[in-house]
Amino acid sequence: MSAPRPQEHRPIAPRRVAFDWRGTPLHWIPDEPTATHVINVLHLLLPAGERWFVKVFKEALPLVRDEQLLKDVKGFMGQEATHSVQHSYVLDHLAHQGLDTGPYTRHVDFLFEYLLGDRPPFSVPIPEREWLRFRLALIAAIEQFTAVLGNWVLAADDLDRAGPDPVMLDLLRWHGAEEVEHRAVAFDMYQHTGGEEPARYARRVLAMGVTAPVLLYLWSWGAAYLLRHDPQLTAPARYSLREHNRAVRKGLLPTWRELGTAIPRYVRRSYHPSQEGSLRAALAYLAASPAARAAAGALGRAALQ
Repeated sequence: MSAPRPQEHRPIAPRRVAFDWRGTPLHWIPDEPTATHVINVLHLLLPAGERWFVKVFKEALPLVRDEQLLKDVKGFMGQEATHSVQHSYVLDHLAHQGLDTGPYTRHVDFLFEYLLGDRPPFSVPIPEREWLRFRLALIAAIEQFTAVLGNWVLAADDLDRAGPDPVMLDLLRWHGAEEVEHRAVAFDMYQHTGGEEPARYARRVLAMGVTAPVLLYLWSWGAAYLLRHDPQLTAPARYSLREHNRAVRKGLLPTWRELGTAIPRYVRRSYHPSQEGSLRAALAYLAASPAARAAAGALGRAALQ
């Protein structure tokens, strides 16, 4: 059986942040196009992906019988919807700088809207409830990686030393902190709605077996696309593991070990995502984030009117 949800609990709620992209350069990590664009793949995947999270969770809400989980899920949905919108604005910013991401993001839209849509693709005869459970298991597996990435970016001191654009760094750390904050919600949602054991556990393992290689493929393809179409490079660049690993050694990207070891942790029967990351570090950043502080101030002013 999976570990129970921890007794300590904090309410999860969206923060209505906003970012001004007018001063952000295309290479927001100076002189580091590979590191910049490997991280920029987030903007390619998350608008459609997080809209899909919200859609699937909305479909599953009638199955939730736990009042606290229902509140957490609704807070999660609000946060994910806000993430989707803010990363969409980055795509607009990239387009204004001459980097059109449409040819790539259309494939991402097809993945989430058709291959993982309301009904199984190609008329595959999967029962409706089983298809919903599988998609919930995929979201829980994806959230394992977003929690790991969120924890990494909060602690990435070498990224600060590289002189990145402060607005982009705030976006990434605000988002990463919220991923750590709600790191257990998708897992708890799946455990609650995923049926009986051992099928629930087998489906969780299968979902991770699908998620990990697909994310690796999408990420490498996305980085290659961005580098190849970057209008500020003197010649079309290719994504290479050599350049990627150089950025890893400089602390500008997470290590392969950090990402890879998230998989065996996740497939342990006793696993619970509350073990991932530092909630204290996440909340500390959310208290200091310029965008989150501005959003809280605007909310406070509105409440006084």
